[in-house]
Amino acid sequence: MPIITAPVTSPEVPEVPPVEVPEVGFASITYVDPTGKRWPMTDLAAEWYTLAEGVSGLGAAPYELTADPHPRGGSRLRHVQPQARSIVWPLLVKGADHMAFTKNWRDLAGAFTRTLRPGPDGRPAPGWLEVARPDGSARRIAVYYSQGWDGQGRTAAGITWDSAVLTLWCEDPYWLDVHPQTVHRETGAGVDYLAPYPSVSSSQVLGATTVMNPGDVDVWPEWHITGPATSITFTRQDTGDAFTLDMEATSHGALLAGQTVTISTDPPQARSGTGENLVAGLNWPEAVLWSLPPGETPVVFQLNGAEAGSAVDLTYFPRYETA
Repeated sequence: MPIITAPVTSPEVPEVPPVEVPEVGFASITYVDPTGKRWPMTDLAAEWYTLAEGVSGLGAAPYELTADPHPRGGSRLRHVQPQARSIVWPLLVKGADHMAFTKNWRDLAGAFTRTLRPGPDGRPAPGWLEVARPDGSARRIAVYYSQGWDGQGRTAAGITWDSAVLTLWCEDPYWLDVHPQTVHRETGAGVDYLAPYPSVSSSQVLGATTVMNPGDVDVWPEWHITGPATSITFTRQDTGDAFTLDMEATSHGALLAGQTVTISTDPPQARSGTGENLVAGLNWPEAVLWSLPPGETPVVFQLNGAEAGSAVDLTYFPRYETA
């Protein structure tokens, strides 16, 4: 059975003037608020921009180490736990006159504090701090406003200009690539067994492949499956970890042509294209919704009941220690 692959596509990152930033170097930085509005942070010709002096928290993630005393002296490391990080972000705001400054000050305050308001799912939606490099690569981190939107109280401040030193809290300390990595496998049209000569093809296995994670730490991928299919199994060959979603064990039933299921590994979720919760169809307790470590990982995609049009898309965003 022929396997069709698709190239990886990447979204465009709008241009923002680059500047020298501590812990980062030469880069363009943009803040994206929870509504999706983009606020350039390094355009020195704009009415607000980051003050490079005082920026911190953009380097490697903080860790908590747990150790046990060793009988021969010293200690032995038992556990490493990444911790939430805080980013200190000084920002200058100005305006042509007092009212223009006041509008910019209020608008930016709302853009950051909006991260503390409930979103459509009832939870606060983060903003994103994006760091783009001259070569077109970019990384981002989810941020929540913590404190600091206060004027500095200096002489003449608060009329046409003022500065704030924000603290942004990041529940996930790792930076994400803005460009998703995608692996696509699709079942092609079948051929006659005897034409032009005897041949055997499989309608079950979409393929064994090697997935490359270019990041610094594990990623937890999302799987998008397009029917037809009766059950779906994904195996990580280096560890033997695997999970199966048996569609016929769910209220949905087998996936028909064009129907879809999305499986998220963190948090564990399985939902149909119409929003049905299918997580009970996973083969608990044996199911392991595995991650992809840095480097190459051999994996196998298997769809029972696959026909022409059946497809699997694995998507993940590489994660990094630094911006």
